[in-house]
Amino acid sequence: MQYRTLGRTGVQVSTLALGAMNFGDLGRTTQDEVSAMVDAALAAGINLIDTADMYSQGGSEEMVGKAIAGRRDDIVLATKAGMPMGDERNHQGGSRRWLVTALDDSLRRLGVDHIDLYQIHRWDPRTSDQETLSALTDLQRAGKIRYFGSSTFPAYRLVQAEWAARENHLSRYVTEQPSYSILQRGIETHVLPVTEQYGLGVLAWSPLASGWLSGAIRAGREITTSRSTFMPQRFDTTIPANRARLEAVEQLARVADEAGLTMIQLALGFVTAHAAVTSAIIGPRTMDHLRSQLAAADTVLSGDVLDAIDAIVAPGVDLAAHEKFDTPPALLDPSLRRR
Repeated sequence: MQYRTLGRTGVQVSTLALGAMNFGDLGRTTQDEVSAMVDAALAAGINLIDTADMYSQGGSEEMVGKAIAGRRDDIVLATKAGMPMGDERNHQGGSRRWLVTALDDSLRRLGVDHIDLYQIHRWDPRTSDQETLSALTDLQRAGKIRYFGSSTFPAYRLVQAEWAARENHLSRYVTEQPSYSILQRGIETHVLPVTEQYGLGVLAWSPLASGWLSGAIRAGREITTSRSTFMPQRFDTTIPANRARLEAVEQLARVADEAGLTMIQLALGFVTAHAAVTSAIIGPRTMDHLRSQLAAADTVLSGDVLDAIDAIVAPGVDLAAHEKFDTPPALLDPSLRRR
């Protein structure tokens, strides 16, 4: 396992992080399965675990908490808040009112007295940067969180938050968690230059592109991945964007074969090769998934392989731009761009 410094914090984290989105109802995992995966990940050298309150509506945090009991101090523990937790309209977002409550709930579910990295799951357009950063700064000063970061923020929102922290003498985000893979490279154009400018650590989620880069999806095969059962449109090859992904996957598979790599090694090696990226978040659902992903822990791609990837999916290009989660609201809602 390799290690890198998390932004400018001085904290050393593994280049592969264990993501817990599949722990609980979504991945249909039991506590024994989760504990076994956490044990195996830690034994392999992973020291960063990332979860969120909304994963299985708190179930993931509870499972992670039980799995790490007795070894909390050896783990860099990250969770997130801001996505809806139930039907109550104020149980979401970046307001002080909600973040104070959400953090206490996360601490209780995880069975810990502090979070190492507390992240705002999505930018909340209804809440000012000052409101959110002020609340996070106070929670940090109270010792309940060590650092805080953002997740899937547009580049301009990262800049705005940086300026809000400076102008109001507040603590700042130290990390950003964007979606990044060979098939979704748009953040190379805008987000990654900003994170490098401001010294933010980058924890990349979905480095296997929802399974497209796992090796399980190939031309001529029926797509039967777990993700395809509840997100069928993302894998419907009659849709042009998905056909483009499948064509890219076939070309990438040849590159991997010629380099003596699995598709997973190619995909994770690509993400961690970028100078701005601190860690790639893997999200196994089974022990077999975890083992295949841990096999990429020491993968370093050659310049020739990286050039071959660039020739298939150009730098800065998203093959499925409609799936991005950092699109400005006015592009999605006509009422926000029309008088």
